[in-house]
Amino acid sequence: MSSPQLQSHSFFNPSKTNPNLIFSKSPFFLPYFSTPIRNYNPKPNALSSSLQEFPPNALRRKTNPQCIVGFSLGVDLGSSRTGLALSKGFSVRPLTVLKLRGQKLELQLLDMAEREEVDEFIIGIPKSWDGKETPQSNKVRSIAGRLAVRAAERGWRVYLQDEHGTSSEAAYRMINLGLNKSARQKTSDAYAAVILLERYFAMSGEDIEIVLPKQIDLQEKLRKGTPLDID
Repeated sequence: MSSPQLQSHSFFNPSKTNPNLIFSKSPFFLPYFSTPIRNYNPKPNALSSSLQEFPPNALRRKTNPQCIVGFSLGVDLGSSRTGLALSKGFSVRPLTVLKLRGQKLELQLLDMAEREEVDEFIIGIPKSWDGKETPQSNKVRSIAGRLAVRAAERGWRVYLQDEHGTSSEAAYRMINLGLNKSARQKTSDAYAAVILLERYFAMSGEDIEIVLPKQIDLQEKLRKGTPLDID
Protein backbone atom coordinates (compact mmCIF):
# COMPACT_ATOMS: atom_id res chain seq x y z
CA MET A 1 0.00 0.00 0.00
CA SER A 2 1.43 3.37 -0.96
CA SER A 3 1.92 6.11 1.61
CA PRO A 4 -0.45 9.11 1.59
CA GLN A 5 0.88 12.01 -0.45
CA LEU A 6 1.19 15.25 1.47
CA GLN A 7 1.90 18.79 0.40
CA SER A 8 5.57 19.61 -0.02
CA HIS A 9 7.01 22.69 1.65
CA SER A 10 10.39 24.36 1.39
CA PHE A 11 12.67 24.17 4.40
CA PHE A 12 13.77 27.73 3.72
CA ASN A 13 11.78 30.96 3.47
CA PRO A 14 9.56 30.50 0.39
CA SER A 15 10.14 34.12 -0.62
CA LYS A 16 13.77 33.24 -1.26
CA THR A 17 13.03 30.34 -3.59
CA ASN A 18 12.41 30.52 -7.29
CA PRO A 19 8.66 30.02 -7.92
CA ASN A 20 9.41 29.07 -11.50
CA LEU A 21 11.36 25.94 -10.57
CA ILE A 22 9.58 22.81 -11.74
CA PHE A 23 10.53 19.49 -10.17
CA SER A 24 10.76 16.43 -12.36
CA LYS A 25 8.08 13.85 -11.65
CA SER A 26 9.32 10.60 -10.17
CA PRO A 27 7.47 7.31 -9.64
CA PHE A 28 9.30 7.07 -6.32
CA PHE A 29 7.71 10.17 -4.73
CA LEU A 30 7.28 9.97 -0.95
CA PRO A 31 5.26 12.31 1.30
CA TYR A 32 7.21 15.18 2.80
CA PHE A 33 6.77 18.00 5.25
CA SER A 34 9.70 20.06 6.44
CA THR A 35 10.55 20.92 10.02
CA PRO A 36 13.57 22.84 11.33
CA ILE A 37 16.87 20.99 11.73
CA ARG A 38 17.51 20.40 15.43
CA ASN A 39 20.66 19.90 17.44
CA TYR A 40 23.11 20.56 14.63
CA ASN A 41 25.56 23.38 15.28
CA PRO A 42 28.74 22.73 13.31
CA LYS A 43 31.81 24.82 13.98
CA PRO A 44 32.50 27.35 11.20
CA ASN A 45 35.35 26.28 8.95
CA ALA A 46 37.35 28.22 6.40
CA LEU A 47 36.25 27.33 2.89
CA SER A 48 38.76 24.87 1.44
CA SER A 49 40.51 25.60 -1.83
CA SER A 50 39.04 22.41 -3.30
CA LEU A 51 35.49 23.67 -2.68
CA GLN A 52 36.38 26.96 -4.32
CA GLU A 53 37.73 25.07 -7.30
CA PHE A 54 34.85 22.55 -7.42
CA PRO A 55 31.99 24.44 -5.77
CA PRO A 56 28.83 22.52 -4.84
CA ASN A 57 25.45 23.75 -6.03
CA ALA A 58 24.49 25.22 -2.65
CA LEU A 59 27.62 27.37 -2.65
CA ARG A 60 27.07 28.38 -6.26
CA ARG A 61 23.57 29.57 -5.41
CA LYS A 62 24.79 31.45 -2.34
CA THR A 63 27.39 33.26 -4.44
CA ASN A 64 24.98 33.88 -7.31
CA PRO A 65 21.25 33.42 -6.51
CA GLN A 66 20.48 33.54 -10.25
CA CYS A 67 22.84 30.65 -10.97
CA ILE A 68 21.17 27.76 -12.79
CA VAL A 69 22.29 24.43 -11.39
CA GLY A 70 21.19 20.82 -11.61
CA PHE A 71 19.51 18.67 -9.01
CA SER A 72 21.31 17.44 -5.89
CA LEU A 73 20.90 13.81 -4.85
CA GLY A 74 21.17 13.08 -1.13
CA VAL A 75 22.44 9.57 -0.38
CA ASP A 76 22.10 7.85 3.00
CA LEU A 77 24.19 4.69 2.68
CA GLY A 78 23.37 1.71 4.89
CA SER A 79 24.55 -1.88 5.13
CA SER A 80 21.55 -3.17 3.16
CA ARG A 81 19.40 -0.09 2.35
CA THR A 82 20.22 3.24 0.75
CA GLY A 83 17.90 6.20 1.14
CA LEU A 84 17.70 8.89 -1.53
CA ALA A 85 16.38 12.45 -1.50
CA LEU A 86 16.20 14.98 -4.31
CA SER A 87 16.70 18.72 -4.28
CA LYS A 88 17.02 21.66 -6.62
CA GLY A 89 17.23 25.11 -5.18
CA PHE A 90 16.23 24.93 -1.52
CA SER A 91 13.32 22.49 -1.63
CA VAL A 92 13.97 18.88 -0.67
CA ARG A 93 11.84 15.77 -0.96
CA PRO A 94 12.39 12.06 -0.22
CA LEU A 95 12.79 9.99 -3.36
CA THR A 96 13.13 6.25 -2.70
CA VAL A 97 14.94 3.50 -0.81
CA LEU A 98 17.21 1.11 -2.72
CA LYS A 99 17.98 -2.41 -1.53
CA LEU A 100 21.13 -2.88 -3.57
CA ARG A 101 24.83 -3.20 -2.82
CA GLY A 102 28.16 -2.94 -4.63
CA GLN A 103 28.30 -2.22 -8.34
CA LYS A 104 24.53 -2.65 -8.77
CA LEU A 105 23.95 0.15 -6.27
CA GLU A 106 26.49 2.44 -7.94
CA LEU A 107 25.00 1.87 -11.39
CA GLN A 108 21.49 2.49 -10.08
CA LEU A 109 22.60 5.77 -8.47
CA LEU A 110 24.08 6.89 -11.78
CA ASP A 111 20.93 5.86 -13.64
CA MET A 112 18.71 7.81 -11.26
CA ALA A 113 21.00 10.83 -11.47
CA GLU A 114 20.64 10.79 -15.25
CA ARG A 115 16.88 10.43 -15.00
CA GLU A 116 16.45 13.22 -12.44
CA GLU A 117 18.93 15.68 -14.02
CA VAL A 118 21.31 15.44 -11.05
CA ASP A 119 24.82 16.85 -11.30
CA GLU A 120 26.05 16.24 -7.74
CA PHE A 121 25.78 13.56 -5.06
CA ILE A 122 25.71 14.51 -1.37
CA ILE A 123 26.65 11.35 0.51
CA GLY A 124 26.31 11.09 4.27
CA ILE A 125 29.46 10.06 6.12
CA PRO A 126 29.03 8.62 9.63
CA LYS A 127 30.68 10.61 12.41
CA SER A 128 30.42 10.58 16.19
CA TRP A 129 29.05 13.44 18.26
CA ASP A 130 32.54 14.98 18.51
CA GLY A 131 33.11 14.94 14.75
CA LYS A 132 35.39 11.90 14.66
CA GLU A 133 34.91 9.32 11.96
CA THR A 134 33.64 5.83 12.76
CA PRO A 135 34.56 2.36 11.41
CA GLN A 136 31.64 2.72 8.99
CA SER A 137 33.19 5.91 7.60
CA ASN A 138 35.88 3.98 5.71
CA LYS A 139 33.24 1.86 3.98
CA VAL A 140 31.35 4.97 2.91
CA ARG A 141 34.56 6.59 1.64
CA SER A 142 35.30 3.48 -0.42
CA ILE A 143 31.87 3.54 -2.08
CA ALA A 144 32.05 7.31 -2.59
CA GLY A 145 35.48 6.97 -4.19
CA ARG A 146 34.28 4.43 -6.75
CA LEU A 147 31.15 6.46 -7.47
CA ALA A 148 33.22 9.65 -7.88
CA VAL A 149 35.16 8.10 -10.75
CA ARG A 150 32.02 7.03 -12.61
CA ALA A 151 30.32 10.35 -11.86
CA ALA A 152 33.29 12.43 -13.04
CA GLU A 153 33.16 10.65 -16.39
CA ARG A 154 29.77 12.34 -16.77
CA GLY A 155 30.91 15.67 -15.33
CA TRP A 156 29.11 15.09 -12.00
CA ARG A 157 30.58 15.74 -8.54
CA VAL A 158 30.51 13.68 -5.32
CA TYR A 159 30.65 15.26 -1.85
CA LEU A 160 30.63 13.94 1.72
CA GLN A 161 28.43 15.55 4.38
CA ASP A 162 28.44 14.75 8.11
CA GLU A 163 25.32 12.66 8.76
CA HIS A 164 25.48 12.53 12.56
CA GLY A 165 21.98 12.65 14.02
CA THR A 166 20.12 12.44 10.70
CA SER A 167 18.43 9.14 11.56
CA SER A 168 16.94 10.41 14.81
CA GLU A 169 15.89 13.65 13.11
CA ALA A 170 14.26 11.62 10.34
CA ALA A 171 12.29 9.64 12.93
CA TYR A 172 11.08 12.90 14.48
CA ARG A 173 10.10 14.19 11.03
CA MET A 174 8.09 11.10 10.13
CA ILE A 175 6.23 11.11 13.45
CA ASN A 176 5.25 14.74 12.80
CA LEU A 177 3.99 13.65 9.40
CA GLY A 178 1.73 11.12 11.05
CA LEU A 179 3.31 8.13 9.31
CA ASN A 180 2.55 4.83 11.01
CA LYS A 181 5.25 2.45 12.21
CA SER A 182 5.20 0.36 9.04
CA ALA A 183 5.56 3.42 6.79
CA ARG A 184 8.37 4.79 8.95
CA GLN A 185 10.30 1.54 8.72
CA LYS A 186 10.01 1.50 4.93
CA THR A 187 10.96 5.14 4.31
CA SER A 188 13.26 6.09 7.20
CA ASP A 189 16.41 5.99 5.04
CA ALA A 190 14.89 8.33 2.46
CA TYR A 191 13.91 10.82 5.17
CA ALA A 192 17.43 10.61 6.62
CA ALA A 193 18.66 11.63 3.16
CA VAL A 194 16.23 14.59 3.30
CA ILE A 195 17.76 15.76 6.59
CA LEU A 196 21.21 15.34 5.05
CA LEU A 197 20.34 17.60 2.10
CA GLU A 198 18.68 20.19 4.34
CA ARG A 199 21.83 20.31 6.44
CA TYR A 200 23.90 20.74 3.30
CA PHE A 201 21.79 23.69 2.12
CA ALA A 202 21.59 25.21 5.61
CA MET A 203 25.40 25.43 5.57
CA SER A 204 25.45 26.56 1.90
CA GLY A 205 27.66 23.57 1.14
CA GLU A 206 30.51 25.00 3.18
CA ASP A 207 30.70 22.05 5.61
CA ILE A 208 31.25 19.29 3.06
CA GLU A 209 34.21 17.50 1.49
CA ILE A 210 34.60 16.79 -2.21
CA VAL A 211 35.65 13.32 -3.34
CA LEU A 212 38.01 13.76 -6.28
CA PRO A 213 39.15 10.99 -8.60
CA LYS A 214 42.93 10.72 -8.89
CA GLN A 215 42.85 10.86 -12.69
CA ILE A 216 43.78 14.36 -13.85
CA ASP A 217 41.63 14.09 -16.98
CA LEU A 218 38.56 13.38 -14.84
CA GLN A 219 39.32 16.32 -12.59
CA GLU A 220 39.44 18.51 -15.67
CA LYS A 221 35.93 17.37 -16.61
CA LEU A 222 34.73 18.67 -13.26
CA ARG A 223 36.16 22.13 -13.79
CA LYS A 224 33.04 23.67 -15.31
CA GLY A 225 33.09 27.42 -15.41
CA THR A 226 35.34 29.65 -13.31
CA PRO A 227 36.22 28.75 -9.69
CA LEU A 228 34.38 30.85 -7.14
CA ASP A 229 36.03 34.13 -6.16
CA ILE A 230 35.54 34.04 -2.39
CA ASP A 231 37.62 36.05 0.03
